[in-house]
Amino acid sequence: MRLMVRQFFGTDGIRGRVGMHPITPDFMLHLANAVGHHLRSIEDRPQVLIGKDTRISGYMLESALEAGFNSAGVDVVLLGPLPTPGVAYLTTALRASLGVVISASHNPFDDNGIKFFSAQGTKLDDEWELAIEAKLQRPPVWVSSTSIGKTKRLDDAAGRYIEFCKNTFDHKLTFKGKKIVIDAAHGAAYHIAPKVFSELGAEVFSIGCAPDGLNINHNVGATHPAALMQQVVDHKADFGVALDGDADRLLLVDGNGRLFNGDELLYLLAFDRVRAGQKIQSVVGTMMTNQGVELALNNLGIELLRAKVGDRYVLEALTQHELTLGGEGSGHLLILDKHSTGDGLISALQVLQVCLKANQPPASILKDVYLFPQCLLNVKFTDETDWAGNKKFQEQIRQVEKLLKQEGRVLIRPSGTERVLRIMVEARDAAVARDHAQSIANALNE
Repeated sequence: MRLMVRQFFGTDGIRGRVGMHPITPDFMLHLANAVGHHLRSIEDRPQVLIGKDTRISGYMLESALEAGFNSAGVDVVLLGPLPTPGVAYLTTALRASLGVVISASHNPFDDNGIKFFSAQGTKLDDEWELAIEAKLQRPPVWVSSTSIGKTKRLDDAAGRYIEFCKNTFDHKLTFKGKKIVIDAAHGAAYHIAPKVFSELGAEVFSIGCAPDGLNINHNVGATHPAALMQQVVDHKADFGVALDGDADRLLLVDGNGRLFNGDELLYLLAFDRVRAGQKIQSVVGTMMTNQGVELALNNLGIELLRAKVGDRYVLEALTQHELTLGGEGSGHLLILDKHSTGDGLISALQVLQVCLKANQPPASILKDVYLFPQCLLNVKFTDETDWAGNKKFQEQIRQVEKLLKQEGRVLIRPSGTERVLRIMVEARDAAVARDHAQSIANALNE
């Protein structure tokens, strides 16, 4: 009987602490065996690509996955360290059956995880994940010796992906004369990102490009941009590009050391297309997308559609509404006429392309965008807490929303990982947001 709930898959594959179930070699072998048999039920002699970031545990998990796929009669191509979107691209380019990424994205080195991409370079749906979960309830099944899969390594995986990224950049433009600082978070793009920008003409300065297996995301990258902001100022650079461990998210720094988040960059991309004469009815953000960006988009005649938090849900909304642009404040940007998934490098090229074409820094293009201050409070609750049915709590929310009108908003959502209720209030004034958030929290506690 098919499982109705996921036991292992979360919103972005399977993730956890290395050495603790399910991030163990035995589970990974079982997982790959189950996925392999599922693929063989669909096609003869499937081929799977496996890429990884720079975590030391990647070697161990890669070996276990390789053995599991081979034991199910599936051929494997090892890509080595490669950004998550690079694996998605090569899965499509090489007509593979499936792409596998060993990464825990922006998490510290002692976490790791597995993501899967379809033959079309997209993340797989709930039905596929549920089918794999069902197969994991049964012991592995080994194929006969004559049917065991083979493994080979693709030596030019990085070079192929570099060319793919460069080809999304306007061929009439160049970064000649520009200084750009690249921060790859000691992650999967450490050997790729600097080459992309230098080959397009930039003078490149690199930080976060010396992985040792243990330093991924440590005080660098999109989750720790302070180092990049300082380096941009020190080098008198024009731009700074911050990626995360698997290089699917982007934050940008300008020559003054100012940081721009994903919400602002989504607006910048939409603005450029409107200015070029494209008709854009909607873009997709999330429940956390800043209201200031929503109002600025509305002024361009663009509706903001809000999906659940997570680039997976942004992609689902884009596909459902046949749209092109979406993103999150964390830096996950989706530009579906350039790639099938979020790609930090391609996003950086598209954003900087806008600045080059306009001959303006990002701050000038974003001068009409005012980010509303946000206050986020986490309130602990128990199984007995009926926050949805708490009349005083709900009344306080309505009162705050009435006071804010169009000058702010309230978002209440339970955490998916801990027993806390997240209370977020946006307002044009930080003190107003803080006071309203506290009043809502007090009503729940009372």
